[in-house]
Amino acid sequence: MKNIKTALLGIISGLANGLFGAGGGSIIVPGMQKLLGIDQHKTHATAIAVILPLTVVSAIIYLNMAKAPWAVILWVSIGGALGGFIGARLLNKISGNLLHKIFGAFMIVAALRMIF
Repeated sequence: MKNIKTALLGIISGLANGLFGAGGGSIIVPGMQKLLGIDQHKTHATAIAVILPLTVVSAIIYLNMAKAPWAVILWVSIGGALGGFIGARLLNKISGNLLHKIFGAFMIVAALRMIF
């Protein structure tokens, strides 16, 4: 049953990533915590690893469908890689409780921005 839950979680997060170009992490992290019982730090670390192939597949399809601004892609990718490196290094220095609150705050801000 755990493998089925895990596969469904992957399908749902991949669908969100494919439809919206983002959102996989906002589904994977709480899903792994609630459905699979994985702790906070491991869910974030796993989500980071899982999001890469989701993003690569979606990006290939998007790039074939739309004219992408390559200069923007390059600079955002460089910044994203740097931010990802810093975030991954900070992950183990933050308590699970604080990490949970920070993640929740980001989700609330994102939801409010989408509504308004």
